[in-house]
Amino acid sequence: MDKLQFKGKWSEVKGRLKQKYGSLSDDDLAYEEGREEELVGRIQQRLGKTRDEVVREIKSI
Repeated sequence: MDKLQFKGKWSEVKGRLKQKYGSLSDDDLAYEEGREEELVGRIQQRLGKTRDEVVREIKSI
């Protein structure tokens, strides 16, 4: 998923992740352009998943 797609779909992705993983907060899912790796790291840390698992989950939505 490139940055433009990531930004454009983020509201949808964010909602689905919050539904699936109730432990994720709005702060965990705060998207800032150019800081995608930080976002993935926060999600990864909160869920206890690998980076690849988190990226795969986001891409699947």
